[in-house]
Amino acid sequence: MRNGVKAVILGCLVGAMPALAQPVALLQDRVAGARPQLMVVGVPHFGNPGRDIANSQVPDVRTPARQAELERLAAALAQFRPTHVVVEYPSDRQARLDARYADYRAGRYVLTADETDQLGLRLAARLRLPRVDALDWNGEPPGQARDYDFQRYAAGHGQQARVQALAARGQQQADAESARMPSASVAAWLREVNSAAYRAADERVYFDYAMIGDAADGPGANWVADWYGRNLKIFAGLVRLAARDDDRVLVIYGAGHGAPLADYARTSGAFTVVDPMPLLEQAR
Repeated sequence: MRNGVKAVILGCLVGAMPALAQPVALLQDRVAGARPQLMVVGVPHFGNPGRDIANSQVPDVRTPARQAELERLAAALAQFRPTHVVVEYPSDRQARLDARYADYRAGRYVLTADETDQLGLRLAARLRLPRVDALDWNGEPPGQARDYDFQRYAAGHGQQARVQALAARGQQQADAESARMPSASVAAWLREVNSAAYRAADERVYFDYAMIGDAADGPGANWVADWYGRNLKIFAGLVRLAARDDDRVLVIYGAGHGAPLADYARTSGAFTVVDPMPLLEQAR
């Protein structure tokens, strides 16, 4: 943001301050102990969409054995007593998700392998919630596509080795996860990706991507900024959703979102963040 634009924004804010007739509810003023509760449950994408840089191969969760595991997992997570179940589904398609949920509760819809169905719809129906909340945003970032194209930049500036090393390291880890999954329960998959160690390691990767570029052009940093910007927009949706102090929001999202969403919730003071691990330990 250029300095002139910053000055205009700050001037508008300062000029508007005397006109405020009513106090504004700010997140920083929320009192500990009187905040909504948030539990973020990261998952490997059950339906294997293959949209990430590195992708694991998740076994079919629609087999009878896996369905029994998912029932036990839903029973364990239900102990959080969420007032909202949030899934990684486009917010502008809420009506479509509402129709799917209604059909599922009426016995007219067979769950797909996706975690939106297998955990989101299953858990909300168990709790008899009126809806499953779609709160994803994954639109185009501002600027031009080339501003974020770190692969193009790397190819033209001798940084291909960094990109290749990052991709290889990520896929190696994904392949290791894929190898462990067939002999482990669904709950075990979730315990792995929701552990503090996993989340910390997952976050560290983004700093390597941010290094792709130079002092004049930083497509890697731009790409990482868009990732965190997406999570900030999701976080803002969670804050708007949790309108009451006694709300308890359970978020089911791709594992990579676990660390930023929990961090934003904790750092902002908007929520009391609840660790999902004790409940995941119960679902063997």
